[in-house]
Amino acid sequence: MAAKCVLAVDLGGTKLAGALVGSDGNVLARKSVKVDRRSALAPVKQIVELARELVGRKNLRGRVAATGVAVPGLVRRDGRVWAPNLPGWKKMALARRLKSALGVTVVVESDRNAAVLGEAWRGAARGKSDAIVLMLGTGIGAGILSGGRLVRGAHELSGCAGWMVVTDEHGPEAQRVGQLESLAAGPAIARAAKKELARGKGGLLKEIPAERIDAYEVAEAARRGDMLGIEVYVETGRLLGYGVANLVSLFDPEIVVIGGGLAAASDLFLDALRRGMKQRAQPIAVKKVKVAVSRLGGDANLLGVAWAAMGMGYQQPRNSEP
Repeated sequence: MAAKCVLAVDLGGTKLAGALVGSDGNVLARKSVKVDRRSALAPVKQIVELARELVGRKNLRGRVAATGVAVPGLVRRDGRVWAPNLPGWKKMALARRLKSALGVTVVVESDRNAAVLGEAWRGAARGKSDAIVLMLGTGIGAGILSGGRLVRGAHELSGCAGWMVVTDEHGPEAQRVGQLESLAAGPAIARAAKKELARGKGGLLKEIPAERIDAYEVAEAARRGDMLGIEVYVETGRLLGYGVANLVSLFDPEIVVIGGGLAAASDLFLDALRRGMKQRAQPIAVKKVKVAVSRLGGDANLLGVAWAAMGMGYQQPRNSEP
């Protein structure tokens, strides 16, 4: 195998995915495993093992041009990673450790930055220089591309979209994870449904044990005509629309792409999101922006770090180990 491909890795809190990606964006091989959380170094060893298995040899030099890794946390300028969902990952020197083990250049990006790069290369934002990917799942984050460059911030914290303020409500959960995230992420959808059930509202969700109700169950009920499920997702869309309005007014993007696990339920909240966005955003910017749902799904992160590892299309990252 000539070194015309890169190794792309997407490390999540529970799943580790790897792929060999060609320079044309085609995935040549892939594999995923459950993340080993027994120690801080266990996921690092898993990445090395996965890489060697995909490439077919211990040292990757000559087989792949570089390696890109997406991580669920903050990537510091020196390549160290803070990932609160991974035990012991406060200052993990991931790029250095992987470079030493694999023998090739390693680039590390946050998952939200990886997502916007993937969408800009092969997805809904293809060819766009100004794009935002809003990642919706258990949390809320945004990858921001402005003028063809990633917006990182002075402390690598740009894109913490879950901390945007969209209403007057600001309880303990908002202080812990951010207001928008406390009201419109996956766990918030489940909480909202349970709260209404506790107030006596009926419907399909009443038949499900409270501990089993999550965003997926609420979506399934809504698609079957359950009014509570429908109302919860419409309200979620309204609040997300206010958050998107903030992003549109600040960055004037060509497109906002909705990604993450909750994108699968976009049929239930996208119209409400667009209405909320149009009500609150800068009027000229909002007329020109497009809102779309990711077509890449879970591949956005893999393709994004593949693109980063190739050094294509945007500034050379500060968080690499050459």
